[in-house]
Amino acid sequence: MEPSAHYTTAPEDRIPLPHKIAYALGMLVNNLQAASLGAMAIILNLGLKMDPRLVGMLGFAPRLFDAATDPMMGYISDNTRSRFGRRRPYILLGAISSGIIFALMWQMREGRSESFYFWYFMIASMGFFLAYTIYATPFIALGYEMTPDYHERTRLQGFSNVIGQLAWIAAPWFYVIMQNQRYFTNEVHGARTLAIIVGGFILVVGLAPALCREPFSKIAQAESEKTKHIGFWAHCWNFFKGIGITFKRGPFVKLCAATFLVFNGYQLGATFTLYVYIYYLYGGDKAKAGVLQGWIGSVTSICTFCLIPLITWVSTKIGKRRTFLITTLISMVGYGLKWFCYDPEHPYLLLITAPFISFGIGALFTLMSAMVADVCDYDELSTGQRREGTFGAIYWWMIKVGMSIALLISGFMLTATGFDVELGTNQPPQTPLLLKVFDVTVPLVSAAIALLVMFTYNIDERRAREIRAELEQRRGKTSQTAA
Repeated sequence: MEPSAHYTTAPEDRIPLPHKIAYALGMLVNNLQAASLGAMAIILNLGLKMDPRLVGMLGFAPRLFDAATDPMMGYISDNTRSRFGRRRPYILLGAISSGIIFALMWQMREGRSESFYFWYFMIASMGFFLAYTIYATPFIALGYEMTPDYHERTRLQGFSNVIGQLAWIAAPWFYVIMQNQRYFTNEVHGARTLAIIVGGFILVVGLAPALCREPFSKIAQAESEKTKHIGFWAHCWNFFKGIGITFKRGPFVKLCAATFLVFNGYQLGATFTLYVYIYYLYGGDKAKAGVLQGWIGSVTSICTFCLIPLITWVSTKIGKRRTFLITTLISMVGYGLKWFCYDPEHPYLLLITAPFISFGIGALFTLMSAMVADVCDYDELSTGQRREGTFGAIYWWMIKVGMSIALLISGFMLTATGFDVELGTNQPPQTPLLLKVFDVTVPLVSAAIALLVMFTYNIDERRAREIRAELEQRRGKTSQTAA
């Protein structure tokens, strides 16, 4: 049960508004990179006519590489000593490099072989995900350490996710933009142009979080003096030892498992959504399906945008865990309703599901990110180290491995439905039904399992305050008092 006692946030624990805005802009860029990649990937199949299984491989392999580099980047960031901090130098480098590579990776023209497209995109994706890791891992870690306060952490994540949600509002319209024949000769031409715009935005706006403060930087610098003169192999040993310790933190493992299930279940189901729109609701009309995709995505994102402040407020009253359980249950209602709202006569009935699904998406990273920050304190109590980079990297490593598996599976699941892009509207009779089944049941089942995982999560407000008090006593500081 969550505690009945609540604490006030001390003035010194409040994050200044300019720093909140700077961090929130970083969240917008972070989300835009993920949203854009997902929204534009359909061009590989529908625009360049690539085999769905190859598209699945292009989603799987680079993300697996990305997941492998995350823990290394987390360790490097945690152990960096510079007068500019542990996080900010990498945020600068990552924003510039990922923006440039994103723009280049979509510069493919028609008339080349399927093999050429595959290897061009594979190599470019590897470069992009490496740059993305250099940016995202220190950025996420920065958010964990900007305040030591239990509730201010939730407020930061809520504020930044509200701004970051703008990326998910815009991304559903990318397909409509790319296949607009008024401006582009075809969707592939549209993708090339859109990528340049998105890449430029990433490069410029992504620099904003480098303006934020790093409150735990001096503490971490003092801790890292112990490893200042150790060699390469000793660092390798510490790296793998740290990963092992991280996975021994029970509350953290539960956060990873629940996020893995909710997010990747949603992502895997969503890979079939546009196909359902095109081939079940609109009989092959891509333009109408693209508009519906845009409206559904935008309405869902707008609802999420509006719900995040409510979710943040509720969590300060009933606790983060209980808020997660309630919002996930509400999202499951939305997934279930999709089955009944898939009506070719009234396709916009699907808008009814948007507010319900938004509860789960809005709560997930707002609450989970704040809880990971609490776990970092719990870890310092045992290890004496500030390892936000490692925890953030492992957390996203789990998600990205799941995304890789989901994208790989999606290609084979799409093939299993009998779908063949060359058949156009003449798909096998069972294909639309199977697309619907996968779209609805995958996120529904995965969310149900996540509820079971989080039911026993045990770092509540009272426990978090106790941990902070002990840490501050160890450092010679005074703890906050109850209101």
